[in-house]
Amino acid sequence: MDVAAYGAPAAKAPLEPMRITRREVGPDDVLIRIEYAGICHSDIHQAREEWFTSIFPMVPGHEIAGRVEAVGAQVTDFAVGDRVGVGCYVDSCRACANCQRGEQSYCLGHVAATYNGLDMDQVTSTYGGYSTHIVVDRNYVLRIPESIGLDVAAPLLCAGITSYQPLAHWGAGPGTHVGVVGLGGLGHMAVKLAHAMGAQVTMISHSPGKADDAARLGADEFLLSTDKQAMKAAANTMDLIVNSASAVTTLDHYMRLLTTDGTMVMTGLPETPLSIKAFSLTMQRRRLAGTNNGGIPQTQEMLDFCGAHGIGSDIELIGAADINQAWERVVASDVRYRFVIDTSTLAA
Repeated sequence: MDVAAYGAPAAKAPLEPMRITRREVGPDDVLIRIEYAGICHSDIHQAREEWFTSIFPMVPGHEIAGRVEAVGAQVTDFAVGDRVGVGCYVDSCRACANCQRGEQSYCLGHVAATYNGLDMDQVTSTYGGYSTHIVVDRNYVLRIPESIGLDVAAPLLCAGITSYQPLAHWGAGPGTHVGVVGLGGLGHMAVKLAHAMGAQVTMISHSPGKADDAARLGADEFLLSTDKQAMKAAANTMDLIVNSASAVTTLDHYMRLLTTDGTMVMTGLPETPLSIKAFSLTMQRRRLAGTNNGGIPQTQEMLDFCGAHGIGSDIELIGAADINQAWERVVASDVRYRFVIDTSTLAA
């Protein structure tokens, strides 16, 4: 089927309206009418070829929320009208050890990224959520709880699960102290989620102007990373730090905040190599780790958790005509905290 979309015709080119072809609905497929699509900074990195060689034309978007419009003959777990979402991938090999245990985002075979990737035939290009419809295998479709608006739910499919996974994996909860570095699309979700899990939460930022927002989102304390005395006083106090910043280069002053056996997890993706001294790890048996977005079971777990606690992303809703301007604002860190596209404007 031929659908309206918004995409980049070439590397670094402004996004523009285009038409793309979606495959016919197969027996195990779900046709989704996309209602909202979040803008992730990785959309910009890939369209501008700042990470690696990309595939063009490109229709970005892997934070997708909408409703089921049709299902294949063998689909019994979704019905027309269901509220659903799609995240960073639309298929995986299903055979490797990681896929078998529901860790599809760490697939050891081929992963079909939602956009700027190749489908499982490793020939057909994939197109993302800046469009009106998408066809996805039912095994990679998520249910969105009724208690969350589809607009604020869309960013949960990337920003939400990327922040939830390290908190769940390292046991954030009552009796733990979680630090969050960077109050952006990922960081604001990490604060909300850690607070809802019952952890003590400290927002760590170089910007004093974010203190009030951090408190509103659920942070118990605000730590100004440029305040040497405050950073020294907070040393050896945190069990887990979720580092969502995309502009950090040196990690040592953050690592010193961790207690013995504490872990700092990288969720942000700085473009430049990171620097860390071995002593920052060895002196208190600290760990430096990283996580990707989550597998399908954990992503559904995250959505259900958000539904139970009334958690959505803080968003600015925009129309298709504002996408290019929104991208520039994302680069300038001028959004609180996620742009979401009303995809009904794509066909206008």
